[in-house]
Amino acid sequence: MGEFWPVPDVLAYLAGRWGVTRSVRDLASGARGQFTGTTEFRTEETGGLLHHESGTFVWQGVARPAERTLRFLPGPGGSADVRFADGRPFHELDLTSGRHIAAHPCAADLYSGEFTVRDADHWRTVWRVRGPAKDLVLRTDYAREG
Repeated sequence: MGEFWPVPDVLAYLAGRWGVTRSVRDLASGARGQFTGTTEFRTEETGGLLHHESGTFVWQGVARPAERTLRFLPGPGGSADVRFADGRPFHELDLTSGRHIAAHPCAADLYSGEFTVRDADHWRTVWRVRGPAKDLVLRTDYAREG
């Protein structure tokens, strides 16, 4: 199968609870941070998934609670239309090859993401964020729970 694990239906694959570990590097300052927590993808009445992530983010030795919510709506051919909690578009997600590249312009910043699926229970995202005041790499590993 090669380096990536193909996913014919991204919503079916993501449904459930995942353990999350994220490293954050500020390439400009050298600062590093770490997020640990869980992500749950719950079925919504619309047929999509509500993605809720919660945990602890440690930045420069200071721990803080952190959370975010996204919506994954059904897309064509087993893909997903990823939206922010308020409905604004974020990016498309098609994992039929086991890998997807996404981009999201946000004001003066550009978020460039790579999604890779390793197997039935492990996937990863790497976001590079560049802008006038940002130069970050966020690497997140997901492992299916229960």
